[in-house]
Amino acid sequence: MRDPYAVLGVRRNAGAEEIKAAWRQVAKAVHPDQNREDPQAAARFAELGRAYEVLKNPVLRSRYDQARREADLRRMEEAKRRHEPETVDAETAEEAMNRIFAADQARKSAAQAETKAQPTAQAPKGETPRGDRPVDAKPEPKAEPAQAETNEAAVAAGVAARPSTQAAELLGALMRRFGMTGGLKATDKVPDILCETTVTIEDIYRRRRADTILPDGQTLKVAIPDGTTEGSEIRLKGEGFRMGALRGDLVVKVRVAREARYRLDGYNLYALLSLPLQDAVLGTETTIETPTGRVKVTVPPWSGAGREIRIDGHGLRDGAGGRGALIVELAIMLSDQPDPRLLDLMKSQRDGLVV
Repeated sequence: MRDPYAVLGVRRNAGAEEIKAAWRQVAKAVHPDQNREDPQAAARFAELGRAYEVLKNPVLRSRYDQARREADLRRMEEAKRRHEPETVDAETAEEAMNRIFAADQARKSAAQAETKAQPTAQAPKGETPRGDRPVDAKPEPKAEPAQAETNEAAVAAGVAARPSTQAAELLGALMRRFGMTGGLKATDKVPDILCETTVTIEDIYRRRRADTILPDGQTLKVAIPDGTTEGSEIRLKGEGFRMGALRGDLVVKVRVAREARYRLDGYNLYALLSLPLQDAVLGTETTIETPTGRVKVTVPPWSGAGREIRIDGHGLRDGAGGRGALIVELAIMLSDQPDPRLLDLMKSQRDGLVV
């Protein structure tokens, strides 16, 4: 998905009312009903809906802003690295652990060598201090140099400053360093990466790929499988965090954008059909627009407002070989100008008069 701010044409610090106003203005201009000869109108309108869903939700907007800032920072660091005359590749988690523990081992070896070089103080021959057994006097423990502590703090700070996406690799390196890899079995669960994507009802019908923004700012296209509806989770095996030889999953939660013409409930699709009063009383046959084309609707006589007409097999795929239903909700529509004959009939019905 493109930058939602650019899609709506608003500033990055725009308020909720400004974003809502921009959505209404642009939606009217790019609506497919207003651009019937443009084959890309539906795609632009769907993109606009996804952008609005991100920016109107404070949680999704904050998550997108954070991901974009991190992506911009990475690009700046990469550009700076490319322009430096000499660059050093970022060390891996294993290299960091080896460097840290090699420095620690070197300090320990130096301390042991210095301890062995110290002469052992002994009590005068024939004398035993405070008891029958001779006691060797051992040297006082020598404090580590202040410079070593500074270096160790710098090393630890360097590890802590690494991006969060490398946390699992660092943890795995630490576990291998301390011989804890045996405790991580194939049945153990590595943490998953959780994210969300917003799609339209038509996207689900046509099985389009959904643009998903990952926590690190990258955009991934995810296929929408059968059985997807509001709140569904798409799990991509092995695309999550890595810990040693094990990998977690990427879990994408699906949000369906609200639309003026349709309403989704599970796998059932709801649509509103407005009828003139005479068609509601006498019954009629008409058609209604759906994401897959026009569908014939038979309205029985004496159908009041709010009545539901169920047409099976025209909803979303349920993932088990079946489909939900298209449920048409009826509404009564009066003409723009009053009908004198209808007014007289209603008066006679109310007042008990015979015309």
